[in-house]
Amino acid sequence: MLKKKSAKKSRAKAGSATSRPSSSGSTEFAAVFAGLRQVMAAFAGELHIHLDSPSDYQLVTKSRSGKGGPMSFGAVRIGKAYVSYHLVPVYVCPELLKMVSPELKKRMQGMACFNFRASDDVLFAELSGLTRAGLEKFRAKKLL
Repeated sequence: MLKKKSAKKSRAKAGSATSRPSSSGSTEFAAVFAGLRQVMAAFAGELHIHLDSPSDYQLVTKSRSGKGGPMSFGAVRIGKAYVSYHLVPVYVCPELLKMVSPELKKRMQGMACFNFRASDDVLFAELSGLTRAGLEKFRAKKLL
C-alpha cells in the first residue's frame, strides 16, 4: 500500500507547474517565441544580434557597458513555464512604464521582463511600440 501512495505522489509531481511543458506546450511556446522574436528583430538594424537560436534571441547595443562588453538591449527566451521578453530600456528609463497598459503590466516579472504562455497580437503590438520608445530613449542617451 505504501508503494502505491509513492507512485501517486510521483505522478502528481510530474504534472506540477514546475515541470516542463508538454510537446503541445512546446509547440505553442515556439509560436509565441516566433511572434516575440519578430517584434524584437524589427529593431535589429540599429543594434547587433548577439545570439539567434531557436529558443534565445538577444540584441545588444554598439556601445559598451560599464563592464566593457556589449550592453544588452533586449532578449526573447523560451523558459520552462513561459516565453519571456526582456527589454532593458524599461529598466534604464523607468518613465517608459507610463506607456504600459494594465493588461501588459500583468505580464511583468521584475522591472524589465514580460512573460507569455500564448500569443497575443494586441500586447505584441504594444511591446513593439514600447521597444521603439526604448530605442529612442537609448538613442537620446547616446547608448546605441
